Amino acid sequence: MTDIGLEARVRLSTATPGDYFQLLKPRVMSLVVFTALVGIVIAPHAPHALIDAISLLAIALGAGASGALNQWWDADIDAVMSRTRNRPIPAGRIGADEALAFGLTLSVFAVTLLGLAANWFAAFLLAFTIAYYVVVYSMWLKRRTVENIVIGGAAGALPPVVGWAAATGSLSFEPLVLFAIIFLWTPPHFWALALLKSDDYARAGVPMLPVVLGPDVTRRRILLYALVVAPVGLAPWALGFAGPVFGIVAAVGGVAFVGFALAVHLKREGVPARRAAGRMFGFSILWLAALFATLAAERLFS
Repeated sequence: MTDIGLEARVRLSTATPGDYFQLLKPRVMSLVVFTALVGIVIAPHAPHALIDAISLLAIALGAGASGALNQWWDADIDAVMSRTRNRPIPAGRIGADEALAFGLTLSVFAVTLLGLAANWFAAFLLAFTIAYYVVVYSMWLKRRTVENIVIGGAAGALPPVVGWAAATGSLSFEPLVLFAIIFLWTPPHFWALALLKSDDYARAGVPMLPVVLGPDVTRRRILLYALVVAPVGLAPWALGFAGPVFGIVAAVGGVAFVGFALAVHLKREGVPARRAAGRMFGFSILWLAALFATLAAERLFS
């Protein structure tokens, strides 16, 4: 047995179920599951608890597969970043080959499960989402362009579209509006984090916006995107598929979102700057969750 083969076996033997769960990127998966659930809830279909639950499980597994394949590809980057160096692959608890096999197997299972339980159009969209995240974002964009998160954010915006397709077998403008909200929300959300972790990205050689063009350009773009996404957040109400409560949440949250972005733009030094970026990052998650939760609640209780 070669030394490499022995090392791989040792790495595999130290893995726990928790390590494999970490490969799924559970925090990212939770957002995917939530937005896909909203896509299912608002879709015009006769609810079927079992089919809808299996569809949601398949989408969750697809998101987890994407996370595993992303960590397989980015293991070298993860090893030098303080935020990610304790992930299972760089920490040596799971071998890269095992992560690759796990991610590919889970991808095939998730897509097949969604096709059999719901429909093959939704399964195709799920397969496209996985491929986009792994191939287009992770392998192509992330290490090559400062616009990586702008273009790559489409992968994270697709789950409500997949959820809608799983429920109806078709597409409509409503899930595309939800796609647009998440797509435009992603850059300012992620750039706020990038401001906090710019040293990590610089050390790993990842061309994130604050590393390549500097923090001031990043702050300006965060504010510009916030000014765009805030009114877009009102689109479900303006287009008639969300009610007045959603309109209030979207309007108030949108104004607050711009306010947090303005604080990031104005506070440029030391602890106040880091605090502003951290608050922007945290509020962005809260606002998106509130938007989607309100949309689903209005549909369920109307």
